[in-house]
Amino acid sequence: MSFTYKPKKIKRVRSHGFMKRMKTTSGKNVLARRRAKGRKKLVVTASR
Repeated sequence: MSFTYKPKKIKRVRSHGFMKRMKTTSGKNVLARRRAKGRKKLVVTASR
């Protein structure tokens, strides 16, 4: 049996990172909502 989720940091960042969010209008809306809410971290990062 193998697991479905096999985490990779670089793939995670490319899919859900800041640059990816900024490319689309809806992504910018996501960032705006998270800023308005007061999130300490807006997006996932490569470190940690």
